[in-house]
Amino acid sequence: MTHAIRNALLAFGRNGPAPLRALRAAGGKAYRRIRALPAQAAERGLPSKWLGYRWVGQDAVADYVSRTGEGTIETVHPPATACNPLPRNVASREELPADRGWWGYSFRDVPNRASGETFIATVPDCRIVSFVEPGKNNFYPCIVNRDGRALTLREIAFRPGHGEALRSRADPVRLPKATWILERVYHNHSHWLSAHLPKLRLLRDRGELEDLILPQRRNAVIDDSLRLLGLDPEAFASYDPDRPLDVGELTIVGTDRFRPELLRPVRDALTLPGTGPAERRIFISRSNSRGRSLVDEAEIWPLLEAAGFERTFMEDLSLEQQIRLMRETAVLFAPHGAGLTNMMFCPPGTHVVEIADLSFPNPNFYALASAMGHHYWVVAGEGLGDVHPLDKDLRVGTEVIAEVLRQLDHWTA
Repeated sequence: MTHAIRNALLAFGRNGPAPLRALRAAGGKAYRRIRALPAQAAERGLPSKWLGYRWVGQDAVADYVSRTGEGTIETVHPPATACNPLPRNVASREELPADRGWWGYSFRDVPNRASGETFIATVPDCRIVSFVEPGKNNFYPCIVNRDGRALTLREIAFRPGHGEALRSRADPVRLPKATWILERVYHNHSHWLSAHLPKLRLLRDRGELEDLILPQRRNAVIDDSLRLLGLDPEAFASYDPDRPLDVGELTIVGTDRFRPELLRPVRDALTLPGTGPAERRIFISRSNSRGRSLVDEAEIWPLLEAAGFERTFMEDLSLEQQIRLMRETAVLFAPHGAGLTNMMFCPPGTHVVEIADLSFPNPNFYALASAMGHHYWVVAGEGLGDVHPLDKDLRVGTEVIAEVLRQLDHWTA
């Protein structure tokens, strides 16, 4: 590396992108060469601090343990390929959307979806930093190893906000040992139930919860789920997202979000006494929710009611009430939304009907239903509004609902 280039990198670390903007204004090969250098240098081992933590090299956990010979890693569940049925109302795999979008897999992939391994690793001398996305309250963590490189896991990766956190002068909290389970947007109902509770259940069954770190900012569902697992939320250390956390020996749990081996034990662990037989038909309404409501719910509800459905608003129920309701459910019908995650508590073989915008096809509930051993149905709705796809309302039509109910009667008679 020439002195000129090294000095340019150091200037970037001190002053941010201003020197780069000046070079860009001048144009030419120098700008293009300098522009590519920081990321290349970070990957080749240049200390991230020199770059102002604007570029950080990355390591998969297994690669880091193998490369350095430090720490340990244990495979709990090896990689696997699923053999899932098609949705009940779909005749051919080719009818399913092939768009992998944000999720890295598509509806068409679910029948033979590849699942990553479950592992538990212990890594020395790590720093955990995080930030909360302004205006959305979304939480994003990052784990940096002693080489100044970010450890990459599902839903945990280095983002520009982590560079800002690493450049801050906040005094770190220091712990000799900690066990980390938190991922992106842990406070989201769906993410907590399907991504975090499986880790907690696994660690509890292995007797490895002693050094668990919980989020400092928790909602009622998080604390209630811990208590239902027989755990006291106040018995664990908590993580302050405004301060870095330095850990001498960090245990990390790496999982795939939709593995039956992780999800079904959560249902088994949260069995509640006194529930009735699974005979109810439940429709989850989003009419009181912000965004992604079913605009023609008033038109289709009479059809559902006549077919024996009960309308429920999950946000009005405690977690225990939601679990009890799901234990008694034979058919769960709902527009796409976090409430569908409660299918985790339904008995195997429940019919799960999702109304979804297939122009922005999110396959997660199909994968979740398959992992839980349910019969999944997908009903195409029309996304409405000139807004982000995640915020669009849905319209489905009475004719479509009438046909789905006719088919349901055939399968559930």
